[in-house]
Amino acid sequence: MYELEDPGALTAPALLVAFEGWVSAGSAGTATIDHLAGDGPVVATFDGDRLFDYRANRPVADYLEGVLTELSFPEITLRRRTLGDRDLLLLSGTEPNWNWQALAGEVTDLAEGLGVIEHVSLGGIPWAAPHTRPTSIVETASAPEHLSADADHPEGRLRVPAAAVSAIERSMIDRGVPTFGFWARVPHYVGTTYSPAVVALVERVSTHLGVSVPFGTLLDQAAEQRGVLDDLIEDQPQARAIVEQLEALVDQEGNISGQELAAEIERFLADTTPDEGFSG
Repeated sequence: MYELEDPGALTAPALLVAFEGWVSAGSAGTATIDHLAGDGPVVATFDGDRLFDYRANRPVADYLEGVLTELSFPEITLRRRTLGDRDLLLLSGTEPNWNWQALAGEVTDLAEGLGVIEHVSLGGIPWAAPHTRPTSIVETASAPEHLSADADHPEGRLRVPAAAVSAIERSMIDRGVPTFGFWARVPHYVGTTYSPAVVALVERVSTHLGVSVPFGTLLDQAAEQRGVLDDLIEDQPQARAIVEQLEALVDQEGNISGQELAAEIERFLADTTPDEGFSG
């Protein structure tokens, strides 16, 4: 299902996975993977014809003066980057439509062959969160002891629609590889890449893996986006009122039950419609 180029010797490699699609609100996971990968080389390319329904994820055709010059297909690639004394293998692309279990098995075989010692899933969760507060991270793991001491994790049983990253993570767990998941809470009203979530995920991955990740222009992008959202909301009284409600919700979150939080999310979605122009 993939073509592999020899990545060379790897030191304590970690596999990080994110797909654009389900569980990637604000493109948080894939944008984080792109930042972590930097200019690292592609070491594996997966067969899109076996993974994508091109009617659902259509290729993009480029024309110049009426001449078809390029046809770009959705893809999934594995990149490598060395940070400090560790190697990162970064799998990302469009979430596949087909053959999730086969893909998961092949990714796990590939990871085992390359000596991967841990797996990290990354993504974003649409949430009743205001952009005026720090982005919080939900943690998941393959075992309770893998969660950090102060982890913000789902309590009790949580049943949600699965994503392709979940299939890969489950396959890794079945092979005995420790897995971790970091999911940024992204404001519902942000309809583009949410840079503050990327900053939060990069910080969390850096701490977890024990590596130093340069931020480059990411902090400036997050600050600029905050300013744009502030200006947008200032001009829309209804939007400003919703953000103020979300701020109050977050500030008293410790006293709010899961049912109350879910009800607030439903109210938020009901109050925020596409024709209001309330997006990032």
